[in-house]
Amino acid sequence: MKNICLTFFLLLIPAALHAQTADFIQTLLKTQAVSYEQAARFVLEAADVSGPYNKANGQDAMRFAVEKKWLPKRAEAQDAISMERLSLLIMRAFGLKGGLMYSIFHSAHYSYREMVFQDIIQGRSDPQMEVSGYAMLLIVNRLLFRIEENPWKIPAAAKKMTEARKNKNAEITLPENK
Repeated sequence: MKNICLTFFLLLIPAALHAQTADFIQTLLKTQAVSYEQAARFVLEAADVSGPYNKANGQDAMRFAVEKKWLPKRAEAQDAISMERLSLLIMRAFGLKGGLMYSIFHSAHYSYREMVFQDIIQGRSDPQMEVSGYAMLLIVNRLLFRIEENPWKIPAAAKKMTEARKNKNAEITLPENK
């Protein structure tokens, strides 16, 4: 009886985790201005960043991002994140290399400019504008698609995703160069 209960409980865990992620994405889609906490939780989970933090806890993810200097120390969890702060968080979490100015300064402003230049941020935008949940999902989706489409353009993130796939499923291989 104990084994049956344990098996039943273990089968329910993935379903509950999937429901939490789906609920979080639905909440993001309805959000007009994403908070630092929401952005940290979503971006760190999307980038599959490992570290001493709870992935399901936004405040813990934000604390981790602040410790890594991906977010400003003075940021409040419920404050709306700007486009340039989100750009820096994304570039640092995914381990992306930028252009010359970003490589020298690693600042939020140059991360924003790099993401606009790479067409990851599209349309009308301003570095200081608040980011909606829908816009954040689109930006991260474009980045993930870019990594999948041409992993050699974004080497650090592509290498990380390729290694993760090889570990999870040994049958996945990279296409051969002809």
